[in-house]
Amino acid sequence: MVYVTYFFAGAFVVISAGMFFAYYRSRHFGLFIMATTYAASGLLAFTLPHWWPLVTGFVLVWMLRMLGLEPKVEDRDEGGGMRDEEATKNEAVNKLRRDVWRLTY
Repeated sequence: MVYVTYFFAGAFVVISAGMFFAYYRSRHFGLFIMATTYAASGLLAFTLPHWWPLVTGFVLVWMLRMLGLEPKVEDRDEGGGMRDEEATKNEAVNKLRRDVWRLTY
């Protein structure tokens, strides 16, 4: 049972590392708080081989999410990239090509 606790504690530390990286890229303060909560609960579960720090950390992160500290999801196009002027221009060119192709055949 201790190994299961260590596994989830390691998962919490990995999740916190990913959230710290996302904070570094976006500078959203809610990500920093949630990553700190995940890291603290994971490290506490490593130090004290008990399950309750993991449950406490998970509940605290969900409470932070309910308070609105989770970043908003940005609208993306079907290709996975951000929609920009270049994509709009390419769509117009592709539409023109389709129209020309229909007229010639």
